[in-house]
Amino acid sequence: MMMEEEAVSPDFAEEILGRLKGEIGEIIVGYEEQVDDFITCLLIDGHLLVQGVPGVAKTTLSKALTDASGLSFNRIQFAQDLLPSDITGHYFYNQKLGDFEMRKGPVFASVVLEDEVNRAPPKTQSALLEAMQERRVTVEGTTFELPDPFIVVATINPIETEGVYPLPEAQMDRFLIRSTMDYLDLESELEMLRLKGRVQGRPKVVLKQGDIHRMRAGVLEMHMDDSIVEYVRDLMRAIRDAEPLELGLSPRGGIHLMLAARAHAYLSGRSYVIPDDVKSMAHKVVDHRIILTPEADLEGHTPGSVTEAVLSEVPIPKGDFGEESPSRFERKSE
Repeated sequence: MMMEEEAVSPDFAEEILGRLKGEIGEIIVGYEEQVDDFITCLLIDGHLLVQGVPGVAKTTLSKALTDASGLSFNRIQFAQDLLPSDITGHYFYNQKLGDFEMRKGPVFASVVLEDEVNRAPPKTQSALLEAMQERRVTVEGTTFELPDPFIVVATINPIETEGVYPLPEAQMDRFLIRSTMDYLDLESELEMLRLKGRVQGRPKVVLKQGDIHRMRAGVLEMHMDDSIVEYVRDLMRAIRDAEPLELGLSPRGGIHLMLAARAHAYLSGRSYVIPDDVKSMAHKVVDHRIILTPEADLEGHTPGSVTEAVLSEVPIPKGDFGEESPSRFERKSE
């Protein structure tokens, strides 16, 4: 477990992550929100589902962020003939050694990009469940630990319907955030074209060894008033009780919302969480986990509209949230 004195305060984290974002800005134009989504997942050990049409730099952004963070990276192109062993690895007979040897698959990296994840059949997708939840894989009865940190970044093309499979609910629930990459605005697209007309190299590594773990510890040091925890609970229960839904928010989803709110506060430079942190992350954490009833779908409801309705109905807690109960960062500096 991380020692308390190793935690990085929000102010110092802002300086570290500012360098990271500056380096990414030399490679990718725009998509600041998606960069924050990746960093949020990195800070709370979560997985990222990215939805976007082809050619909006989903792979480029993932690779640039990984390179600048100094992490290992593997890309898996999902297809209908992809087997579970193509992801996790397999044993083969080494004639020189006269014994079976494990050949690790591409899942053994800190950041694993699963391109068009919904093109693989359910059996192959199920091979990811243990990796995403337990941070380990089991091959022929032997368990192997995955790197730390370990993040899955999965991409989905929203306009394709042929040759794709729906992601199981259990797998969707393991993604901390769903992030959407749309086309750039007018000025950003012009800057992107100018940028791509120049010679580009790989981004520099801007995170020192241990920075990620220290920032993770910093997120856990954030003060979260009991009223905020109760607010998250009330949102969970209200979403479950919403009439248009066939499947509501799971306990894991509630935990993810609470952690995402902590990370949002941390990235905002505060040492405590406020209700706006919860509301800012609600759609990103909730919408992809809930399932509408067929009738609600026909009536034009969307998961986003249900989440928005719940956010408007559940009372927002009032208070200072941080002034009366200083965070551990402040106590340690006294």
